Amino acid sequence: MTFSLESFHFHVLPMHTRFPFKYGIASMNALPHLFVTVNLVVDGKAVSGLASEGLPPKWFTKNPDTPFELDLAEMIAVIQNASRIARLAAEKPTGFFTWWQNLYAEQSNWAKVKEVPSLLANLGVSLIERSVLDGLCKALGQPLHAVLRSDVLGIDLGAVREELRGMRVTDAIAPTPLSHIHVRHTVGLGDPLSTADGTLDDGLPYTLEENIRAYGLRYFKIKVCGKPETDLPRLREITRIITANCIAGFHATLDGNEQFYDLASFREFYATLSADAALAPLFQNLLLIEQPLHRSQALNDDVAATLQSWTEGPGMIIDESDGSLSDLPRALDLGYRGTSHKNCKGIVKGLANAALLKKRTPVIRGGPILSGEDLANVGPVSLLQDLSVMALLGVTHVERNGHHYFRGLSMHSPATQDAVLTTHAGLYHRHAQGFATLNIENGRLDLQSVNAAPFGCGITIDVSQFEPLNAWIKRGGMGEL
Repeated sequence: MTFSLESFHFHVLPMHTRFPFKYGIASMNALPHLFVTVNLVVDGKAVSGLASEGLPPKWFTKNPDTPFELDLAEMIAVIQNASRIARLAAEKPTGFFTWWQNLYAEQSNWAKVKEVPSLLANLGVSLIERSVLDGLCKALGQPLHAVLRSDVLGIDLGAVREELRGMRVTDAIAPTPLSHIHVRHTVGLGDPLSTADGTLDDGLPYTLEENIRAYGLRYFKIKVCGKPETDLPRLREITRIITANCIAGFHATLDGNEQFYDLASFREFYATLSADAALAPLFQNLLLIEQPLHRSQALNDDVAATLQSWTEGPGMIIDESDGSLSDLPRALDLGYRGTSHKNCKGIVKGLANAALLKKRTPVIRGGPILSGEDLANVGPVSLLQDLSVMALLGVTHVERNGHHYFRGLSMHSPATQDAVLTTHAGLYHRHAQGFATLNIENGRLDLQSVNAAPFGCGITIDVSQFEPLNAWIKRGGMGEL
């Protein structure tokens, strides 16, 4: 199978949160949701592909000194540059993997010259990669997991990382994609825990207590700020609420949000928390800790000694530090147990990460960890494509918070919502107030319709209803967020 690229088009849908999402140094109230449309010719057949991503403040670059307008301009620049490289690499018919190699290499070279961090640079690679994969799946009339198993994309894992020589994509993915997945609920730094923290009358659960009861949650991702005087009382209340409402048991992860600059300080912080008797239920059910060290320090040589001597410590993974193809091998060498998958980091890169963890399973103390984390994904494109990849990677529980911080699909047209409800009747349902929202039952999502659709979405969206990116920028749309 070969394809050529004819054009890319970018449109923006501004989104506002139900309430602020506080994570690390940022508190998100709004963001632009970017839609990327690509027009391809696949084996002589014209087809379009679609991908989307919310562009959040202070995640791809965690610099407290820059305004969001500057951060957003950088995000848009890396996406537009990736689209330029992608077009040049597919002016003539080409195979997918050859095209991807060129895109990744050229974007990396450009990023080095422009001093753009790899995590940010690869946002551009990922969005363009996803839009093309969507088009290829549509042209083939098959879902992504079937396309990957057929090897029609020609992905050579050994060419991605020499260590993976001899492994195939089928070695890295589940034999069949998961039909259901557990929702790991985000407890942000400013999230309300009980009615004592207030109410929100918009039809959806607001507090942690309400969310557990409404959705039957059993998995939780809890963010900490790194200050015991703040974290301890909040964690005690979180533990009390979860324990009281999850009679059948629960599991949790802690997100350090890059709050520490040396691992010894984090180890001391962890010891303080784990010694608190009120937090015993939480630490008895703790699955992993995510990225406690700032990305500037997380992969330094001195991390190895602490990780390797900390035998009683939890499984620790990287997240923000997983920007380039060299980062996960480096992390595993230091003693980390794995990484997170997010589609914003890339699909081929995610496959290569899953393959590496399987390759190194015998030598990773405690076993490898590939977690599924969120970037406030919202349907019907970004969220469903992300769920599609989580299912084929076999990730059994994944952080989901787009439905928590945004009001379902209420920002979309009635026609789009109706199409989603028809195509994904198990995944979405119509709220009593009329809008489409996720259908979380017993803490799980039904992915059967996602797995059957070409790359997750399976509906046609008229992107002309959204504002073209250049027009949005020209009229000062960035300043409205």
